[in-house]
Amino acid sequence: MQFGIFSVSDITTDPTTGRTPTEAERIKDIVTIAKHAEEVGLDVFALGEHHNEPFFSSSPTTTLAYIAAQTKTLQLSTATTLITTNDPVKIAEDFAMLQHLADGRVDLTLGRGNTGPVYPWFGKDIRAGIPLAIENYALLHQLWREHVVDWQGKFRTPLQSFTSTPRPLDEVPPFVWHGSIRSPEIAEQAAYYGDGFFANHIFWPKEHTQRMVQLYRQRYAHYGHGSADQAIVGLGGQVFMNKNSQDAVKQFRPYFDNAPVYGHGPTLEDFSRETPLTVGSPQQVIDRTLGFREYVGDYQRQLWLMDHAGLPVKTVLEQLDILGSEVVPVLRKEFAALKPAHVPDAPTHASLLAAKLAKDANKEEVQA
Repeated sequence: MQFGIFSVSDITTDPTTGRTPTEAERIKDIVTIAKHAEEVGLDVFALGEHHNEPFFSSSPTTTLAYIAAQTKTLQLSTATTLITTNDPVKIAEDFAMLQHLADGRVDLTLGRGNTGPVYPWFGKDIRAGIPLAIENYALLHQLWREHVVDWQGKFRTPLQSFTSTPRPLDEVPPFVWHGSIRSPEIAEQAAYYGDGFFANHIFWPKEHTQRMVQLYRQRYAHYGHGSADQAIVGLGGQVFMNKNSQDAVKQFRPYFDNAPVYGHGPTLEDFSRETPLTVGSPQQVIDRTLGFREYVGDYQRQLWLMDHAGLPVKTVLEQLDILGSEVVPVLRKEFAALKPAHVPDAPTHASLLAAKLAKDANKEEVQA
């Protein structure tokens, strides 16, 4: 099972000091955070995409390429790549380039985002969000698997004899997660292609996430990719830790109350009860995370949001230290002991390449 963190790239005033970091500071800090994630033994760092304040990450592949050059084992991903407003040709090119530079340590999470104005900014109609996601991914999927593409759709100009360059590393496209909080159509899309489904259940009660994951698993099996429990599932979450749980609550409360993603709404206690947000001791985080398996089944990737709401970078690095030393080692052991042998691990470039070579060898053997 893979464990890691994701960032939404917000630039938020620290409510305890009144200081707001500059864009330059947050961009450099995110690199420091990603490198420290590898240093403490985490597997994945994912970065979101936004084109509006108070967020800075308008070009996640640029940032991830810079991080790739300074890391060795960290799997690099996106918390959201906007499949609805980005040109699928540009996505194909950018991520294939990143894949080469990172020696295959790349996957991506496709989503529609949560900022309505982004659609007209990029010449799209928000009312066509789902059709855009479906058509654009169909083209992206084809571009990475066919050398010469002839294509015509509704939302972009046709392609004639087009080849996306560079080609995916080893002719193995980056693994794709389809991310959604609320749209069953996206779960269906992930299942249809046999891709991963990332349920970022940071705003919803467990019953909603359970229904979404169950739908994906059922449809994954329906399309013949494997049994329902072999479907590839990822979860998002949020934690803040202290050795003493009461101290964790006291320290995090002002950040929660002012956070751009959920501040000025429910109380910290209400939000912690109704969603997977866990503010407390490392053991509480362990127990809560292990409990996710009870309603989504065995899953392959767990990412946490940790660098948001104005938290100073020093505090984020301290949180990563706790995560890497006290939480993730226990979770690795516990999840591994519970996982049946037929349930796959999260796909990596190495595993996808091995599967491709085996498939090619079987094909040659049949033809012979």
